[in-house]
Amino acid sequence: MNNQSVGRPARRPARPRTPRSPEAQQRQQDILAIAMDTFAARGYNNASLAEIADRVGLTQAGVLHYFRSKALLLTSVLELRDRADIEQLGSDRPQGLEFLRHLVNTALRNAEREGIVRLYAVLSAESVTDEHPAQEYFRDRYDGLRAFVADALHEACDLPADRAGATRDAANAVIAVMDGLQVQWLLSPDSVDMAASTDLVVTSLLATLAPGRFGPASSH
Repeated sequence: MNNQSVGRPARRPARPRTPRSPEAQQRQQDILAIAMDTFAARGYNNASLAEIADRVGLTQAGVLHYFRSKALLLTSVLELRDRADIEQLGSDRPQGLEFLRHLVNTALRNAEREGIVRLYAVLSAESVTDEHPAQEYFRDRYDGLRAFVADALHEACDLPADRAGATRDAANAVIAVMDGLQVQWLLSPDSVDMAASTDLVVTSLLATLAPGRFGPASSH
């Protein structure tokens, strides 16, 4: 999902160069914007540095001056997307039901960010291929997101520790639904309400995990 709203950042030893002048800083941001659009449209493997360089008005060497490698450009694009999501989330991660509502709000917000959603859908699927430079990023991201969602479900349902397996399985289901909805929405946006479907799944899982608190007979 551009469930990209949360998740543990991947480890990245290499860093892009830090431009000193305002003009160079703007040029670096222009490269990132063009690269994001190109990776979203073509995937990492089919996107070329030559195309990105041409669209931004530089040579390939000029792009590499800022980012050193195509792989580093990709991870920098993913970091740029993450920064926007972290700023939207705020300094403190919401807990329990508040975090689950945040997931529904993220699905609603994603319906206004087609380019970001396409980037995530394309690259997350492509990352399962051998030696893809974003594989570690997405593995870490899913690990972190799985833990966040499972913790939120555990907190909301006030479950005992021995139900950790159930909340983990439910977290995997929430993530799978949100990712799958994004693909369906990209292909047929008028047929898919990502927020409504996400809300339905979260509500159903809460009723299953804690029927006394969230089931039909409860006061909620």
